[in-house]
Amino acid sequence: MRLATWNVNSLKARLARVEEWIVANQPDVVCLQETKMSDAAFPGLAFHALGYESSHHGEGRWNGVAILSRVGLEDVVAGFGDGAPEDAEARLLWATCGPLRVASCYVPNGRAVGSGHYQYKLRWLDRLASVVETRERRRADLVLCGDFNVAPDDRDVWDPEAFVGATHVSPPERAALGRLMATGLRDVFRDQHPEGGVFSWWDYRAGHFHQGKGMRIDLVLAAESLAARVTEARIDRDARKGRSPSDHAPVVVDLAL
Repeated sequence: MRLATWNVNSLKARLARVEEWIVANQPDVVCLQETKMSDAAFPGLAFHALGYESSHHGEGRWNGVAILSRVGLEDVVAGFGDGAPEDAEARLLWATCGPLRVASCYVPNGRAVGSGHYQYKLRWLDRLASVVETRERRRADLVLCGDFNVAPDDRDVWDPEAFVGATHVSPPERAALGRLMATGLRDVFRDQHPEGGVFSWWDYRAGHFHQGKGMRIDLVLAAESLAARVTEARIDRDARKGRSPSDHAPVVVDLAL
């Protein structure tokens, strides 16, 4: 079974690229982030033509997450679904896709350390950890996919010195991600590539992609028993090339189920 996650940075602008990539790679489940679409504008029919059911949780101008599946799509939950007042931003979507319970996650950026946006990011990650701990932890089929906007450690940035004092690498952000993973989740790409230096995001500016100046912030976090079934994990750098790409590349994970 093939699972993919991709921050497409506007599905409207990149629908043709996404369709082409899906046809070429044949994933069974695809999690998308930063669609920047309303639910009404989401191109479900285009994905249906490719053989995928789909669900979308969006605002219109910002954020937006989706799950595409050709192995079934059931028990869909938009947002945290924990009974508390729901987050105003469309950043989280859950669904059961065949043998997997999947979440498509778009963690807040944080903008600047210490800012209100940064505090929101930490609260958001803590709330996600609480949901996993209380509602999803016992599921051996759980996998969280998406743009977590946190580089798990210094192996995941091109130059740690260049990020001193910046978001995505601060100790509180990494600790919040660690609390989420402590619920029983594994970073399956890291399991396959312990060496580091492989990235999923590159700034559009100053030719950072061609210079290898990136970060790994797009993650697939799977339950322990599921992580043991991963046969391959890769980042498709080719999808970051060409005309008008997203600033993120897809992460692809193959599972023996």
